[in-house]
Amino acid sequence: MASAVNFTWNYCNDTSFNAIRNFSKFLSEFDLNNLMAGSSKELPLHSQTFQSISKEYVARRKQSKKRKLRWRSYKKSLGWIPFKVSGIKLQGSEVVYGKTRFKFWKHREIEGRIKTGSFNQDSLGRWYLNLQCEVAIAEPKTEGETFGIDLGLTENLTLSNGVKYIRENLTRSFEVKLATVQRARKFRVAKRVHLKIKNKRKDWNHKVTREIVKASKLVIMGDLNLPKTKSVYDASFSQIKGIFQYKAIRHGVAFKLVNESYSTCTCSKCLERSGPRGLRGLSVREWVCSNCKTLHDRNVNAANIILRFGTESPT
Repeated sequence: MASAVNFTWNYCNDTSFNAIRNFSKFLSEFDLNNLMAGSSKELPLHSQTFQSISKEYVARRKQSKKRKLRWRSYKKSLGWIPFKVSGIKLQGSEVVYGKTRFKFWKHREIEGRIKTGSFNQDSLGRWYLNLQCEVAIAEPKTEGETFGIDLGLTENLTLSNGVKYIRENLTRSFEVKLATVQRARKFRVAKRVHLKIKNKRKDWNHKVTREIVKASKLVIMGDLNLPKTKSVYDASFSQIKGIFQYKAIRHGVAFKLVNESYSTCTCSKCLERSGPRGLRGLSVREWVCSNCKTLHDRNVNAANIILRFGTESPT
């Protein structure tokens, strides 16, 4: 089935590119669906899967602003079989797709109304059933604290109340083991190490964000944008922001991203920009405001500035 999905994706890619090159026309999702009508008789896929593939292809093409996307193959692409709710049937811990029945481990009850889903493969060849469900929006919380959050590399999350969440750098913790298995050309073991790093990072992010969201009614976070380095990748800022956003919606907590320019050098008491700046100032973790003489912890002060920016801005 995954090979059939790859074949369909490549067909969309090739057909769309030829239409652009020969007729200067970008094929829409509707056009691709018409061209693939009746394909379920030839390929072991549900008709809704073809529509999901064309929808995803057109969305990715628009997002990347390219005339042609990468080809999908079993060597370079992980398995992916999308579907809509009409394409499957759930019966306890079994799912029926087309005429094939699959058993899966149901680790929790499914909430809400199923809209779409997919079968997905990880780097070790294990398959997962992912379901997207529509649930009722939680009522806005009226009780709880308002937090400003500063993201960092050493201290991953610092709250405006002084609480800090620190996680070890997992990439550095596993780099010796990873280098050893890679030199021994044990590629499957290397994949397991990479997957373990990924899972530990994601597990920590979920636990911390859930703890903060449950205790708050408003979360304000700095929209940090740093160059892509190993430390920035390990800190997984974008993943933390994404988890915060959907957990906030799920629990009725307001979430806001603000521009955090000059947050580390601006005094949270008098707003004087008297703090450390530039690359040399990165090593300064505590500083005294030259205007109001207040002693600041660098990250706590930044979190309080972010809190102030977020509460004073109208949007």
